[in-house]
Parts: sequence; structure tokens; C-alpha cells
Amino acid sequence: MSRFNRIPTALSNLLVVERQRLGDERGFFSRFFCSEELSDFGIGRIAQINHTMTQAKGAIRGMHFQSAPHDEAKFVSCLSGAVFDVAVDLRPGSPTYLQWHGEVLSAENARSMMIPPGFAHGFQTLMENCELIYLHDKPYAPGSEDGVNALDPAIAIAWPLPVEQMSERDRNLPML
Repeated sequence: MSRFNRIPTALSNLLVVERQRLGDERGFFSRFFCSEELSDFGIGRIAQINHTMTQAKGAIRGMHFQSAPHDEAKFVSCLSGAVFDVAVDLRPGSPTYLQWHGEVLSAENARSMMIPPGFAHGFQTLMENCELIYLHDKPYAPGSEDGVNALDPAIAIAWPLPVEQMSERDRNLPML
């Protein structure tokens, strides 16, 4: 029996994963990640784990990615709070090039996003004090760090809340 429900999206290879919870009066147990059960996605080896905490409701982080040869797959989950998590297809030649998918990830819904290489990633906080954890199949490579502007009209992400906060770096990411 799999501990994960896979939910396909309209973007090729981008998946939403629901972790199955086994619970009783004490709380619950869930398998957070399993390379064996999710190996066909491409994260067989976890090279890096990152943790973020964003305090302000309506804040945006992103849209970030690493360029080849350091392009990476990510498994993104919300540990506390709730976010609108977004992935944008930046794979040249892809039938869904420049299309995006957004998904609410929260501590309550136990959903994660499996983001393949070639996608930009970002999120908007839907409440205060949101914590996310990212599992990466490749380590951070500063020379390959890149991004696109989360407010780019060519992508037209429908952020659910007014943008309350963005870093200077993210505001200055290039438009397409």
C-alpha cells in the first residue's frame, strides 16, 4: 500500500502528492518522503534540505530555479501555516512552456509539490508565520542560481492575496 496519493497537474511531470496519515487520539503518523515509492519522479537521492519561515501574510518568495547543469528537482511541503505554492514551466520546447500551476500547501492538508528540473518555484503566504521544507536532489550552486519575476505579466500568476512583501532581490528578478 502506498503512503502517497499522486495528483497529476496539467503540467507534464509536475505532481501534487498527498501524504496518507494514520491517526488516533494521540495525533497522526505519516511518511514524509520515501525515495523507493517516489523514485520514478527522479528524487532518489536527497542532496540538500532547506527550511524557510516567512512571517508576513501575503509575502511572496520566488520565482527561483537553478540553471543546467545544476537544475534540480524539489519536493516542497508546508510544515506550519498555509501557502499558495506555484511552479512555472520554463522548459524550452515543452507544450506547457510558461504555464503555471498553483496549489495550496498547508500543515492541515498534508500536500506537497514535486517540482521537476526546468521549473521556477515560488509561493505566497496565506497566513502569518509559514514554514516550508524543501528536499533537493542537487546541492545549491551559486553560479547557477536564477529566477523570473513573480509579477511578470507574461506569466500572469493569479496570486490570491495582495502582495504585501517581496525581497529586493525577488522584485529585481528579470521579466521574460
